[in-house]
Amino acid sequence: MADRDYIVRATAADEFIRAFAITSRGIAETARRAHDLTPVAMAALGRLLSATAMMGTMMKGDKDVLTVRIDASGPLKGLLATADSHGNVKGYVGNPNAEAPDRPDGHLGVGAAVGIGVMSVIKDLGLKEPYVGDIELQSGEIAEDFTYYFAASEQTPSSVGLGVLVDRDRSVLQSGGFIVQLMPDVPDEVITQLETNLKALPSVTEMLSAGLTPEGMLEKVLAGLQPEFTGECDATFSCNCSKERYTKGLASLGREDLLSLIHGDESVEVVCQFCGKKYEFTAEELKTIAEAAIKR
Repeated sequence: MADRDYIVRATAADEFIRAFAITSRGIAETARRAHDLTPVAMAALGRLLSATAMMGTMMKGDKDVLTVRIDASGPLKGLLATADSHGNVKGYVGNPNAEAPDRPDGHLGVGAAVGIGVMSVIKDLGLKEPYVGDIELQSGEIAEDFTYYFAASEQTPSSVGLGVLVDRDRSVLQSGGFIVQLMPDVPDEVITQLETNLKALPSVTEMLSAGLTPEGMLEKVLAGLQPEFTGECDATFSCNCSKERYTKGLASLGREDLLSLIHGDESVEVVCQFCGKKYEFTAEELKTIAEAAIKR
């Protein structure tokens, strides 16, 4: 088991292939503890966090932000993850207590927990308007949905593998994944070799349980295609919430809405959706924020 979460980047077949892989057990376990997730909720969110973190490192700008939102009909009531270009990622599910029947093969029923709906990829690249790409979910299993997104929205043939292995005590044993993409004009023999490799490939959790690192996973995926590793970065579940940020958020509600939150001398507790951290605002603090809102 890797002692840290990190992402590696590689090229192969004379740069006709680019690839990414991540080990993310720490990220997934941090999310599980923050949200007290059921196993199927953890499997879904863990997969989304891995994919979003890898996609985040595809962005070029230091301040670029990627958000992936899934709005769907299943008991999870949607998922959301956001990442930057440095390997920092965070996310949550709408219903941490969601349950769903296992698949016939005994694996957790992530597709049933997610349900039917839409996946939206939002890239804030510092321009006037963010880029938004929407696709209908193909299976709700997350990896297949990202594969379809890359082909449909970015016209980039890709293969995405994601996996989360949850222990009996609900802790995360393994988490990670890979993204492999074909560049324009890729030779047919390269495609054939890659398809052969993917058909024989063990699951992501099997590879991680066998001790493979992100580099090791890509060496199996890209066998016979001369992979070259071009970089790596740490991956972390990182939330930038603060009382100051929530103060600004409360101020944006306006005076009347703020005053409606005040009941005598009772404090109001605000809980971060991403990391579960709690912030307390006293009645006096809320009054001060409301008065400042009037003066603006």
